[in-house]
Amino acid sequence: MQKLFGTDGIRGIANVFPMTTEIAMQVGRAIAFIVKDESKRHRIVIGKDTRLSCYMLENSLAAGICSMGVDVLLVGPMPTPGIAFITTSMRADAGVVISASHNPFQDNGIKIFSNDGFKLPDETEAHIEDLIFSNKMASLCPLADEVGKATRIDDAKGRYIVFLKNTFPHKYELDDFHIVLDCAHGATYNVAPHVFEELGATVTTLGVSPNGININDRCGALHPELMAEKVKELGADIGLALDGDGDRLIVCDEKGRIVDGDHIMAICAKDLLKRRKLKKKTLVSTVMSNMGLHIAMEQMGGTMVRTAVGDRYVVEHMRKEGYSFGGEQSGHLVFLDHITTGDGILAALQLLSVMNKTQKPLSELATVMESYPQVLKNVRTETKIDINTIPGFLDTIEKLENKLGKTGRILVRPSGTEPLIRVMVEGSNEDLINEIADELCGLI
Repeated sequence: MQKLFGTDGIRGIANVFPMTTEIAMQVGRAIAFIVKDESKRHRIVIGKDTRLSCYMLENSLAAGICSMGVDVLLVGPMPTPGIAFITTSMRADAGVVISASHNPFQDNGIKIFSNDGFKLPDETEAHIEDLIFSNKMASLCPLADEVGKATRIDDAKGRYIVFLKNTFPHKYELDDFHIVLDCAHGATYNVAPHVFEELGATVTTLGVSPNGININDRCGALHPELMAEKVKELGADIGLALDGDGDRLIVCDEKGRIVDGDHIMAICAKDLLKRRKLKKKTLVSTVMSNMGLHIAMEQMGGTMVRTAVGDRYVVEHMRKEGYSFGGEQSGHLVFLDHITTGDGILAALQLLSVMNKTQKPLSELATVMESYPQVLKNVRTETKIDINTIPGFLDTIEKLENKLGKTGRILVRPSGTEPLIRVMVEGSNEDLINEIADELCGLI
């Protein structure tokens, strides 16, 4: 059977399988079929980012859902975590986001939230695939008087802004902060500036003029150097860079130095530990996080556990074990006491609250952890490959790991969202880890 779902929903080049209008309509039908019963009128929220292809996919998804007798609530451009919030806030039966997150504009994707605001488990995604490719729904469409309707929710943005502001401690304000904010021409462009301005900050905005094709283009969380230069130029207190769908945050300090997700987690975890708000004194991160974060957590009296790469795996482990905070080095930060998924704006507010409380600049707070040198390189592939089948690959890994010793590690994995093999090498000797990464990339 063909497979649609990867590590974060369905993703691909727009208008090419699987990101076609035909598949989008079938996905809409399958979601509606799964949530529908005869007890009430059902509703599914649809949001999107700012890509040109979102229009056609939005209409196809809505058509599929309505054709199964379920109503659609259209909220327009909205960050991914905003859709999770609106889905639960409006007691909808599911939420759908049309976005390829940090990917370039020609890609698009479909992410699905259940009625509790969490991403679908693997078995539900497999059920959707089975419904689509087995044509089981063909004879189940209701008659004309039972089809669904689509309604636009005009105040969704305002609801989400109020929710975000309420996660910031009421005793603090941002009046003394000058923030450079890069929205990547994405879904946060009409939300994030209002949040920080309404809390009193002076905000200099970048990436707030989406045209359908400039999302993530040399801006945002993937290219924070633009934000960092503006912070230095203006003498701002902090730079905040979000990605195209707003679930990822990368920041820079007042000196223009990049502060990644690992350092943000260390800063916030230290604050949560002091307030006894970090459940089980445990931070959840992925295999990509720096060894320095693990050491910092131990020094603070806490611990860190690792999961597979992907914020969904972080969240799944947090829910299973009863943890409250986790994230990824790439900037997905999940404050489970506030929301069900990674939220870049919310994470920025939590970081700003620590800065406000301690009255310390970010450059000082970021010294809570020291990063080991880490190099990450990508090898683009034409087709998916099993790296373990490459002749001599496993023997080479073993040889190189012995070179690194106990103060380093190697991680080679296929990307779950792009046709890439990702090579990460970490250790105390920067020249050695670069040499090892180049050797592995060459072998691949």
